Amino acid sequence: MQETRQNRIARLLQKELAEIFQSQTRAMHGVLVSVTRVRISPDLSICTAYLSIFPSAKSEELLNNIKANEKSIRYELGRRVHNQLRIIPELRFFIDDSLDYIDHIDELLNKK
Repeated sequence: MQETRQNRIARLLQKELAEIFQSQTRAMHGVLVSVTRVRISPDLSICTAYLSIFPSAKSEELLNNIKANEKSIRYELGRRVHNQLRIIPELRFFIDDSLDYIDHIDELLNKK
C-alpha cells in the first residue's frame, strides 16, 4: 500500500519538476533539462530527482546552478502541489548519465 502512494507521488513530482525546468530553460536556447527518474523516501520527506541535461558539456554547470536554486525550485513545486501534499519534500538533484554510459559502451563495441 505504501509503495503505491510513493509511486503516485513520485510521478506527480516528476511531472511538476519537468514542467518547472521546461519553463525555466525556455529562455536558454539549445539547452534541454529532462527529469528521467524521481525517487521519494518512505516518509515522503526527501525527493531524489535524476536529470538528463543536453548538451552534456553544460551538465555540471547547470547542475550547480540548479543546486544553488533548490529553495526557489522547491517553493515553485510547493505552489503547484500544495493541494496534494501536506509537506513539500526536500529536493536532491543528480545527473542521470545512463545515456552517456550507453554511448560509451557502443563506442567500445564498435572499435573492435
